[in-house]
Amino acid sequence: MIDTLDRRVAEGEERIRLDVTGTGTAVLTLCRPDKLNGWSWESSRQLGLLADRIRFDESVRAVLLRAEGRAFCAGIDVGAPGGGITGRSPAERTHRYYEGIRWVHERFAAFARLPQPVVAAVQGYCLGFGFELALMADIRIAAQDAVFALPETGIGVAVDAGGELRIARDAGAGWAKLLALTGRRIDAPTAERIGLLQQVVPVGELDGVAAKTAEAIAANAPLAVRAAKRSIDAFADAGLAEALDRAALAAALTLTSDDAREGYAARAARRPPDFEGK
Repeated sequence: MIDTLDRRVAEGEERIRLDVTGTGTAVLTLCRPDKLNGWSWESSRQLGLLADRIRFDESVRAVLLRAEGRAFCAGIDVGAPGGGITGRSPAERTHRYYEGIRWVHERFAAFARLPQPVVAAVQGYCLGFGFELALMADIRIAAQDAVFALPETGIGVAVDAGGELRIARDAGAGWAKLLALTGRRIDAPTAERIGLLQQVVPVGELDGVAAKTAEAIAANAPLAVRAAKRSIDAFADAGLAEALDRAALAAALTLTSDDAREGYAARAARRPPDFEGK
């Protein structure tokens, strides 16, 4: 994996850039457009570092999450260093995956539980981990070209960062099951219709509309804004922690399965997978 104790970001290894505007908005930008902002263990580490940096910054009253390039995040970067986890036995490898995914959940929780509200601006592909990251924002605005999906079951692994749980919370269990069980892609108007987006705008207007929304939040009384976010989250996320732990275990078991190995091999070879349930 990676050194989880290191709080530095090596030169040229930046996955997420932080800029603080004069209007009280911290802008987090996924900045690897050549990789379609593919997610990795290192991306999770940097997200946690930046969330810690933002949390106690009194000049930051809202957060804007955005991405460079034609995709918000196209999912896991399978070529990233430290992508695989090894073990001396299947049980040890499963245990290490379980702890690794729990660690990722903790980094995501630091982001999702920021006292400052988060506005996500989504364009292009928003798949897998990218979709799950967007779902952690408090308000989601998308360009008309945005496409959303949870493709994990098609490659033999469980949805591992709670995306299906947040879809069930916001759109209902039926939509969560449809998207997680089929891997079906939906467009931005559909995502808005079922409650996963708050606004859909033309591609050229995305950054401006999202920035103005974050600025409107930042202009309001920060104590009142933060209290409202905490109260709503306390109601909406009841039971989420326990469900995320089950998701981590399910992900660990499936990531170490023969089906996952077959799924990734089939995806690389551009052929249908032959899953055997083992």
